[in-house]
Amino acid sequence: MNLKDKIDIAKLPSHIAIIMDGNGRWARKKGNQRIFGHKNGVTAVRETVEGAAELGIKYLTLYAFSTENWSRPKSEVNALMQLLISTLNLEASTLIKNRIRLQTIGDSKSLPKNVAKQLQETMNTTAKNDGLTLVLALSYSGRWEISQTIKQLATHISENKLKVEEINEKIISQQLQSSFMPDPELLIRTSGEYRISNFLLWQIAYTELYFTDTLWPDFRKDDLYKAIIDFQGRERRFGKTGEQVANKNY
Repeated sequence: MNLKDKIDIAKLPSHIAIIMDGNGRWARKKGNQRIFGHKNGVTAVRETVEGAAELGIKYLTLYAFSTENWSRPKSEVNALMQLLISTLNLEASTLIKNRIRLQTIGDSKSLPKNVAKQLQETMNTTAKNDGLTLVLALSYSGRWEISQTIKQLATHISENKLKVEEINEKIISQQLQSSFMPDPELLIRTSGEYRISNFLLWQIAYTELYFTDTLWPDFRKDDLYKAIIDFQGRERRFGKTGEQVANKNY
């Protein structure tokens, strides 16, 4: 029995988020520059997206570029932006073929105009697709998103559209950029690092975390399957006791 056959299709996470880490270290091991790792990471993206779509996962969010990544060397940032454009161009037909809808979260205004244009065109082209929703977190960070949400709520209050006492978790969630999708049930981080790195901080309150030593360019469908199998073997309590989870009438 292969790994895919061990997955219980009835218990799939509806939303998987991934911190794609390890491109630079992978490249150094090969004696190359960091951008070589980023380019080879595209294969891992393709494999992961295909694997998620084939299983019937509803949402897949990839941490592609954080707000902190702007502080990297200009040459690397420029190369990453060009890689994003070329990848969107090359993969557009595949997204359409597999009924995958592209969405994005993050500070799109900070992206170079040519990148923002290509991104918007691909989102428009795939807008009617009804399969997997692929979400790219670009120029994104959890603290940035929460800060923007606070500003929006403050504006609503100043315009008498909202009262302070009306603010609750539901209202906050509805104001987040990610409000169009459920919170991730499974968060995967590659490369052996045990950090969240400012990713979906509000949304992962009850998310199951999975860490793998695999560097992102080496990540394949079987690695995704392993994470899902591990997820399905866990007991999700959401603050309840094990007895309550086991007995719904407890």
